[in-house]
Order: sequence, then C-alpha cells, then structure tokens
Amino acid sequence: MGDLKSSRLIVLKGFLFLFAGAVAASVLLGENFSWRNAFLLVIAIWCFCRFYYFAFYVIEKYVDPTFKFSSLWAVGVYFWKRWRGKLS
Repeated sequence: MGDLKSSRLIVLKGFLFLFAGAVAASVLLGENFSWRNAFLLVIAIWCFCRFYYFAFYVIEKYVDPTFKFSSLWAVGVYFWKRWRGKLS
C-alpha cells in the first residue's frame, strides 16, 4: 500500500483518528465513570501526544538533525542501536 497523496483523504484519516479516540474514551469512561478515571485518561492522552512530538520533532531538531524518523518503530530502532553502541 502506498502513501496517501490526496489531501482530502489525509484530512478524512485525521478526523477518523479523532473519532476513534473519542469513541474509545467514551466507552472507557462510560463503563466506569469517575472524575479520577477521566483525569487519568486526559493525562495519558496528553503524555502520549507529547512523546509523539518528542519522537518526531525534538529528536530531529535537537538530538540528531541528520536522522529523519519515519515511524515510532524507527525511533525505537534508533535508540536501540544508539544504546547498544555505547555499551559495546
């Protein structure tokens, strides 16, 4: 499967992610609602968003400007190789 080229499909994909996340959060909170669970869900979502930003912006701009990450898997492989290189 190739990369999406259509800007309309890219926008649709983004809104489908938003919709899927809203449905998942609604189901989680609907099964066992408490303000504590809602707060923890918000914190978890915020932290994952910040990690994504870190993985694709901070590393590229401040840690290793020569490496362009294409996926979270590539970030993991990069750090694994870097870690192994320091120990060997």
